[in-house]
Amino acid sequence: MEDDMQTMNESVFTWAAPPLKFGVGALDEIGAEVGSRKARSALVLTDKGVAETGIPARVRASLEAVGIETEVYDRVGVEPTDDSIAEAVEFARARDWDCFVAVGGGSSIDTAKAVNLLTTHDGDLLDYITPPIGQGRVPTNPLKPLIAVPTTAGTGSESTTICVVDLLSMHLKAGVSHPALRPVLAIVDPTTTISLPTEVTAASGMDVLSHALESYTSVRFDAKPATADPMARPAFCGANPISDVWCEMALKLVGANLRRAVMNGRDLEARTQMALASTYAGTGFGNAGTHLPHANAYPIAGAVKGYKAAGYPEMPMVPHGQAVSVTAPQVFNWTYPGDPERHLRAAELLSGRTFTTVDGAEALAGTLRDLMSDIGIPTSLSTFGYVESDIDLLVAGAMKQSRQLSVVPRPVTAEALGDIFRASF
Repeated sequence: MEDDMQTMNESVFTWAAPPLKFGVGALDEIGAEVGSRKARSALVLTDKGVAETGIPARVRASLEAVGIETEVYDRVGVEPTDDSIAEAVEFARARDWDCFVAVGGGSSIDTAKAVNLLTTHDGDLLDYITPPIGQGRVPTNPLKPLIAVPTTAGTGSESTTICVVDLLSMHLKAGVSHPALRPVLAIVDPTTTISLPTEVTAASGMDVLSHALESYTSVRFDAKPATADPMARPAFCGANPISDVWCEMALKLVGANLRRAVMNGRDLEARTQMALASTYAGTGFGNAGTHLPHANAYPIAGAVKGYKAAGYPEMPMVPHGQAVSVTAPQVFNWTYPGDPERHLRAAELLSGRTFTTVDGAEALAGTLRDLMSDIGIPTSLSTFGYVESDIDLLVAGAMKQSRQLSVVPRPVTAEALGDIFRASF
């Protein structure tokens, strides 16, 4: 039977997403939502920048108004590291919280996922990180309810099973992925994104776009080897009919609204549509999966030295949206032969133009370059301080990202990755 499974293709895909509250004013309903879950205490996790906006204070007031004892932890790393997560876990272990509330971007939500995991299980984070970097240990105990309140239109972490962390000692990003990590509720209020700096809006928007593009062009679920254990299918199952719908809608919304949101952050309609795009893309990639731009992004973010991103506080890495997008045009130029029809369709959805096979790989790659130029996001690895002698380091880091590499629509080799990184200078 095992030999038969090795020769068969998958015929089943899994798909899931958390309940969602979306719209202007949704934030003010969080007290009622947490109270309905019979929680008596809640730990709010956020970072200092988000705390200064007053949004976590609003969340705390809403929770306390219904009698929930609440404390705010505002020392989340802007890009979470193993050190910053360990500090948050130590703080959270001081008492037995009934639930966790994450307020912020992917950093706060991913940190809350890690805190939830490590306060309900023994071991450390590396035990649960995906192999070959970590041990890939699976959660076995119930986790506490986690409510996610995203304040950026980018991460999609409020919808996913994934927690990404920068491993400082390894100069590499890696992730934990398991259905138990998915928040039980996402509360998306577009007004929380209005105060985002231009550079953060641009980077977050490119993360949304990457989520949608990578999921849409990932290898189809039924073109992957069958899973021997039906209860152990990977979180990234490949492109599937349900994720496709969400990704297509996200691509349309990003193409129509990202430039507007970057040029005028107080354009609430553009902000609302980008928040929708982020939610759509999150529900798509949280099941289909991301591939090579994200695999490349992890070593790009983690191995950098001395880069200071405008619009961001000091941090030891490249902001995620910048790291993801810098190789994206070259990646999609290379993946085009894996599914030309999908790449052309994605370019049409994003640009509103019609493309044919005559346009070839440049249809999507060129559309991406035009957008990146318009919103002023870095387009070269040299912007981050990398030189061509760093390519082997970046290739080695990307080749360790097994979760992403499993759904790339072409066989990945170190040589191909080297060419992609080289073309990204």
